[in-house]
Amino acid sequence: MAFKPLHDRVLVRRVEGDEKTKGGLIIPDSAKEKPAEGIVVSCGDGARKDSGELIEMAVSAGDKVLFGKWSGTEVTVNGEELLIMKESDILGIIEDDAAAKAA
Repeated sequence: MAFKPLHDRVLVRRVEGDEKTKGGLIIPDSAKEKPAEGIVVSCGDGARKDSGELIEMAVSAGDKVLFGKWSGTEVTVNGEELLIMKESDILGIIEDDAAAKAA
């Protein structure tokens, strides 16, 4: 089953957080917070202005993004837990260090 979000919605796969602290302590599952980073799986076509003109999405599939702690709705697609959220819930795109230095 393929899933394509509509309008300005984005399907995101959470990126798992660290299992250890910087000091080397192992964090138990019960104390872990859900990560607020993810990889965009797919995007809708974008929102529309009142005039009907399409507003293109600022993110695309494969982008690593940062989103609010309580953003999105959890959905299960092909047995995998994903988040679906509006593009406006995404706070920013996380760039690779090498890509950021080249820019």
